[in-house]
Amino acid sequence: MELPFAESYKIKMVESLKRSTRQQREQWIKEAGYNLFNLKSDYVFIDLLTDSGTGAMSDKQWAAMMEGDESYAGARSYYNLKESIKNITGFDYFLPTHQGRAAENVLFSSLVKEGDILPGNSHFDTTKGHIEFRRAVAIDCTIDEAKDTTLEMPFKGNMDLGKLENVLKQYPAEKIPCIVLTITNNTAGGQPVSMENIKGVAALAKRYGIKLLFDSARFAENAYFIKTREEGYAGKSIPEICREMFSHADFMTMSSKKDAIVNMGGFIAFREEAAWQACQMYNIMYEGFITYGGMSGRDMSALAQGLIEGTDFDYLETRISQVAYLASKLDEYGIPYQRPAGGHAIFVDAKKILTRVPKEQFVAQTLGIELYIEGGVRGVEIGTLLADRDPVTRENRYPSLELLRLAIPRRVYTNNHMDYIAAALKNVFDRRESITSGYLIKKELPIMRHFTVELEKA
Repeated sequence: MELPFAESYKIKMVESLKRSTRQQREQWIKEAGYNLFNLKSDYVFIDLLTDSGTGAMSDKQWAAMMEGDESYAGARSYYNLKESIKNITGFDYFLPTHQGRAAENVLFSSLVKEGDILPGNSHFDTTKGHIEFRRAVAIDCTIDEAKDTTLEMPFKGNMDLGKLENVLKQYPAEKIPCIVLTITNNTAGGQPVSMENIKGVAALAKRYGIKLLFDSARFAENAYFIKTREEGYAGKSIPEICREMFSHADFMTMSSKKDAIVNMGGFIAFREEAAWQACQMYNIMYEGFITYGGMSGRDMSALAQGLIEGTDFDYLETRISQVAYLASKLDEYGIPYQRPAGGHAIFVDAKKILTRVPKEQFVAQTLGIELYIEGGVRGVEIGTLLADRDPVTRENRYPSLELLRLAIPRRVYTNNHMDYIAAALKNVFDRRESITSGYLIKKELPIMRHFTVELEKA
């Protein structure tokens, strides 16, 4: 008989999980202002809030931490990381930062000014936040097909080249510091971007004299989908595909807490020395010296090893197959989600489930609260709360999709946990007609409100 699929790792250490009662969870979420971010982790049974920094590091990563060099300047950990980045991305210059949003802060401090325009494919929350904080404008040029969660399409995260060119024609080049291409496209459901689309975006950028930035938190997962879905790449290795992807970019930001499987870390990598030098002052002001940038030597060592492991095909197949397994359980129960299953998460289509909750009462957030109360499973809203308010009118922005993201940590949970998640969601799905109201905002910050917002029942 054919051998079944099995994980490409074995478990060396475990952490206990705490169960709770429905009554406890109802009280805890109320005390948290109905914000899943405000819950204590001990109050959560299965935590799918994010896949950022929540993965399990390997024995080799822990060993690398023991060899970390904590020298303030010129540590060998920095040069080990530099070598890993060069081998995988091809970039000669980089600046370490403590995480991805710090990389955005440093780069955009050098690059973005008030009134600038930054087109992209569904800028994620911190990216858009850093753009709008500087009174610049993020324009979404994602393909329209991404708005149809029922559509099966291999590269649903692609940039619409027609939309992009319309933006490039409309504004002078000096008003567009860069195009932002997010790989994979998180906001659209963890959907990949094809190599053909990457080349198309790069060609437009070159034609109009615009720099191209990759938001690269999940670049390895994107490379996996190119290998398994795009013609001509089946015979290429993941590192080869990564180098080809990055050959089309001028710079990249990286939250290493995702595809590099570390608990903390990030970096900016540059094609040109001048761009690297332009960011050094901001890195020193905001992060630290240019050879540690907010990271300890041991963290840089773990990251250098994590980049190698994160671009291993067997690991990626294990990781992405687990996400697909959860999707198969939702298919069995008839629960709608952004199809096909993405690389790091399942994005449940809240609008199709909670049809009786008004859009002003945060549909996806309501579904997330119901799932937590049902089974102690914590997801995160990718909808109106995250979309924030229009910076000019201060009215809520209502995106086309209201999604509940269930982000799967790397090398952490088993498929038994996936079964539990699906069953808890099915219980909510089965009683969906009884859920007729959601939540209203009680207190919020002016930018990136979803992290700390306080809500009350409508």
